[in-house]
Amino acid sequence: MNAADDATVIESPYRWLRLTVSLLVSTIAGIGMWSAVVALPTVQADFGIDRASASLPFTFAFTGYAFGAALMGRLADRLGIVTPVTIGTVMLGLGYVCSSFSVAGWQYAIAYGVIGLGSSAAFAPLMADISHWFIRQRGMAVAIVSCGSYLAGTIWPPAIEYALTSVGWRQTHALIGALSMVTILPLTFLALRPRAPTIHANAVDAVYDGAERAFGLSPNTLQVTLMIAGVCCCVTMATPQVQIVAYCGDLGYGAARGAEMLSLMMGLGVVSRLLAGSVADRLGGLTTLAILSTLQAVATFPYILFDDLAALYAMSGIFGLFHGGLIPMYAVIVREYFSPHEAGVRVGMILGATLLGMALGGWLSGVIFDLTGSYPATFINAVIWNLFNLVILLWLLSRRRRTRVFATEATVRAAS
Repeated sequence: MNAADDATVIESPYRWLRLTVSLLVSTIAGIGMWSAVVALPTVQADFGIDRASASLPFTFAFTGYAFGAALMGRLADRLGIVTPVTIGTVMLGLGYVCSSFSVAGWQYAIAYGVIGLGSSAAFAPLMADISHWFIRQRGMAVAIVSCGSYLAGTIWPPAIEYALTSVGWRQTHALIGALSMVTILPLTFLALRPRAPTIHANAVDAVYDGAERAFGLSPNTLQVTLMIAGVCCCVTMATPQVQIVAYCGDLGYGAARGAEMLSLMMGLGVVSRLLAGSVADRLGGLTTLAILSTLQAVATFPYILFDDLAALYAMSGIFGLFHGGLIPMYAVIVREYFSPHEAGVRVGMILGATLLGMALGGWLSGVIFDLTGSYPATFINAVIWNLFNLVILLWLLSRRRRTRVFATEATVRAAS
């Protein structure tokens, strides 16, 4: 297959089918990101553990996501997307079934680590995979697939809350495991079997800038910098997401209200991701990421000051609208500044760092609550982490600008 043939395949109508199925698979597998949050108060009461311990399943799940993202991304680069998604789906099903038989909090947390590892195959690897099938509208395509995790956050929390009250948390987890396996596996084998045509990717792809040329940094240095930035932004992101259900329960509003707020947050997060993808196609991933980081800080700050029911609904909606596009922008940045042949593993490692940030933020917010007995301190901590993220992004933007200026001056001198 030559470069022209690759371009024809990439631009074919099939890419839209692949995009649709990738979004659907990501939405189903993304249930593992939210079931621990919704079940947190019920499981805490059942096991008789404190808030920090009850937050550990979320931390274990996102740690599994983090380490699984790079591993599954490497498998996707080498073997295609079907292999990691199949392995991940089996792990997802087994993790949920095992969690339903847990008799102690630590067993439940470990099961969620398996769930996170399995779910990771339907997150970063799918985002990297779809980026190979689009030249134009790549930012939008990556953003659409990334919406799976937020659609999961919109659809699943109310359904899980209903199941928890109807059949109990153990039966709910067993049902989730069975549903995941009987839906994801057929979709994967029916629609995702063709491998992304990356043999001549450099020839047909939009030219990527390269870390050295764009920032004066080695690729690995740029990657580590983005990973640190990802951890900082996602500690902030996790705080309202993980604690909103328990927070509403503590305030006397009830867990169901918190689940509704989480659903609202995730639903508007979908809108945010689509808007971010469109903006990234015009301004680039890094600039869009810096804008969104600023907006996330603005949206987090009111949680420190207000806790009435109407305000919490409004703040949750605004937070979802402002923060949703952050994570897919890291994948867009990878496709702008790294070789497409390394997309799976690079996206996996950087998004893995964002997931570690989510894991850290989920656990840290519980610890701070246990130490202080209230939530304002947790949200102050979240804002501080966001400021660290913004400083890193502004530094990268300034380096890129200086590098471009120096390159232009060198070109002028060479021409003269």
